Amino acid sequence: MSVRALAAAAVVAATLTAASPMPDVAPSPAAQTDPVRAAEYWLTDYGVQKAWETTRGAGVRIAVIDTGIGRGPVELDGAVVGGTDVSGAGSPDGRTPVGAVDADHGSWVASLAAGRGTGPDTGMIGVAPEAELLSVSVGFGSAATRSFADQMSEAIRWSVDHGADIINLSLTTNVPDWPESWDDAFLYAFENDVVVVVAAGNRGSGTTRVGAPATIPGVLTVAGVDPQGNASVEASTQGITLGVAAPSEKLIGVSADGRLVQWNGTSGAAPIVAGIAALVRAAHPDLDANNVINRIIRTTRPAPTASANPELLYGHGLVDAAAAVSANVPTVSANPMGSLEDWIRLYRRADSEPRPSASAQPVEIEPLPRADEAPQPRSPLLPSQETLLYGTLPLSLVTATAILVALGVTAAVRRIRLASRAPSR
Repeated sequence: MSVRALAAAAVVAATLTAASPMPDVAPSPAAQTDPVRAAEYWLTDYGVQKAWETTRGAGVRIAVIDTGIGRGPVELDGAVVGGTDVSGAGSPDGRTPVGAVDADHGSWVASLAAGRGTGPDTGMIGVAPEAELLSVSVGFGSAATRSFADQMSEAIRWSVDHGADIINLSLTTNVPDWPESWDDAFLYAFENDVVVVVAAGNRGSGTTRVGAPATIPGVLTVAGVDPQGNASVEASTQGITLGVAAPSEKLIGVSADGRLVQWNGTSGAAPIVAGIAALVRAAHPDLDANNVINRIIRTTRPAPTASANPELLYGHGLVDAAAAVSANVPTVSANPMGSLEDWIRLYRRADSEPRPSASAQPVEIEPLPRADEAPQPRSPLLPSQETLLYGTLPLSLVTATAILVALGVTAAVRRIRLASRAPSR
């Protein structure tokens, strides 16, 4: 697709109109449960708290390529260890939110992945609350001075070069194809053992099918479900590239200025899965990215409601953080979400033909004849030398002899007839 079309199609994957301030609910005196923690139903329903008995993601780094992670939220104090801006409109450290409408989006995503809370049992906490974050700010449409295609390529490479173990992309282009420049960028991430988690997009925001980068082979694409585990009608989409499903409705997020909001979208489902990937990498530091993804998709549980084609709505199923961290899962040698390298070889053959290396040795061949010594092409209607020698000439001699004999015999017969007709004397 063209870069211009891509820039026009790029949208944040959240359903932004669903974002609203968190209701001000006082904790019950009997339970003394923080209302924010109580609202994070995915912590218990998807095995996150159980997984915390093993790890909280320490030592793992998640790059959030989004609108930028704000400096204000106390829930993110100490979480962001680096950042950059690739939009041309943000600050060098990537901490200034980019965009007039969705500037808080990056902060919401970051808080779901690795929020620290406001205390041991209070405030917004992420799935991997001890993981580190990289803030890479990108701009959509008029919020950027560069093309979206170029921003993405630079953002991915910067993230890899600055130690990202996981890259979260809560964005979509609404079209299945991607620019060729992304081939090298995503390959760079895969070749450097990075798990790339991508939101599937939302039907509620006009995304009727899974679009790039969620269609790129090798990424872990995340669909969305409601609090009951059913495929979200508004806050998810469907397609054959889905990997897993996670909550995408009634999510909590911390805005750049510290305000709490409730929001919907696979933009929130993706960082929940990115956080689970961080828990898996922390618990199994010897596993490569392919096996981290494999553990997440092999330990899913089925959706509660049967459907004709569940893989088109849920991928492999609903994520289970505790099982992904602790279950016994055989290792694999390839990415279960596919190979971008193979896809490039199949669909971009002209650009992937191997070129001779500088160390290649020359091959000796017999010298070719000079142009004036080379045999000239001969018409198939003309006889060859062998034909003349062994076929045409002998046949001609035999034919000539036969003709001479026939003429001699004919002449003799004629003389005899004339002699017999002459009068006797």
